[in-house]
Amino acid sequence: METAHDEYKQGFIDFVNSLNNLETEVAGVLTQQLETVSFKKGEAILEQGSVCRYVYFMNSGLVKTGFESKERTFIMRFFAEGNMFTVLDSYLSRQASAYQIQALENTVVTRISRSALDDLRTRFHSMETFFSKLLAMASVNMMWRIGEILEEQASVRYANFIKENPGLVQRISLGDLAAYLGITQVSLSRIRAGR
Repeated sequence: METAHDEYKQGFIDFVNSLNNLETEVAGVLTQQLETVSFKKGEAILEQGSVCRYVYFMNSGLVKTGFESKERTFIMRFFAEGNMFTVLDSYLSRQASAYQIQALENTVVTRISRSALDDLRTRFHSMETFFSKLLAMASVNMMWRIGEILEEQASVRYANFIKENPGLVQRISLGDLAAYLGITQVSLSRIRAGR
C-alpha cells in the first residue's frame, strides 16, 4: 500500500455534497482529514477478522466485499468508481469483521478514519446529516441485497446484475460473479447459455 496523490480527495467531497451540501469551511476541514491510498490487484483493503476503521470512496479500480469459509465464498457487493463503502457492521460496532474487502484491480481510494469522521460529525451538523443519509442509503441497499438473495431465482439475479451493472461484467471473474449470485460456476454457465 502506498500513498497516492491528493488530487483524488475532491471525489470524496463531491460524493458528500451529493448527499448533503457542505459549507465551504466544513469541506476544507474534511479535506484535511482525508487520505488517499492505492492497493494492488488482489491486495486486501480490509482483512476478514479485522475491525473496519474507515469509510472509503472509490476513485479508480474495483473491489469486492464478502467472506470466505471452508465451505463457500460469498460476495456481498462490488464497488467501482464513484461509490462510497465500508463494512458497516464492523465500522459501527468496532468489532472484528466477518467480511473482507479485496481489490479486484489496481485501486485508488480516498478514506477517512472513524475517529476523524466522528469528530467532524460532532463539530458540524452538515457532516452529521451526511452520515445519516449515508447510513440510510446503506440500509436500503442492504435490504435490497438480502431480498434479492432470498426471493429471486438465480436467473433473475443474473439478469438484474447485468442490467444494473453493465460495465462490471467484463471486469469481474465468472467465479466472483457466481459467488455474488450465490450459485456455482456450472449453474452460472447454464444461465449464461440460456439453458
